[in-house]
Amino acid sequence: MTTDGLPRIEPATIADALAGSDAPRPTVVGVLLAGGTSSRFGDRNKLLADLDGEALVRHAARTLLNADLSEVVAVLGCEAESVRAALSGFDLRFVTNPAYDEGLSTSVARGVEAAAEADAVLVLPGDMPRVSPATATLLVDAYRADLATALAAAYDGRRGNPVLFDRAHFDALRTVDGDVGGRSVLLESDRSALVDTDDRGVVADVDTPADLRRHR
Repeated sequence: MTTDGLPRIEPATIADALAGSDAPRPTVVGVLLAGGTSSRFGDRNKLLADLDGEALVRHAARTLLNADLSEVVAVLGCEAESVRAALSGFDLRFVTNPAYDEGLSTSVARGVEAAAEADAVLVLPGDMPRVSPATATLLVDAYRADLATALAAAYDGRRGNPVLFDRAHFDALRTVDGDVGGRSVLLESDRSALVDTDDRGVVADVDTPADLRRHR
């Protein structure tokens, strides 16, 4: 993950842009991507693996629930009922992606469909357990300040997650193919930017059992 030559926004710039602002608070829906096949993790669903005494996916869900978002939608797919059970007790709206085995893009599209009435979506993969809720809120603040319409968190010069997209990008997100998220939409927009953070979690996902051990 790199910055891909995108403009970079510092947190101080966001704070200055919002200082004294009466901009209305946008409706931003969090989208938790929790439907993947965990193909690199072996014979287990990585989202159900234990981290700090609970299922891995609960950590990413908590990030979104504790951020400044209007609601959170969890997109299920592989082992949907088990993942839903792992997320019990959380205030989530669940939707199912029947095409989950066709790649990550299908879960992104399903999440966008579920949030069709929102001003924007903020998307976080369920295998990223260490993202701070403050980071997600920082992206929302940058969007509220009208600094960009497509935003991604970055750490130490690397582009990461979560990513935020204004509704102007929803149609494009619905047409992305394959096992990718919204990267192409982010890179092709003329109002894209990265938000610099000190949050190492934005570039730390879990693809393999070794990755999971590093988080323990």
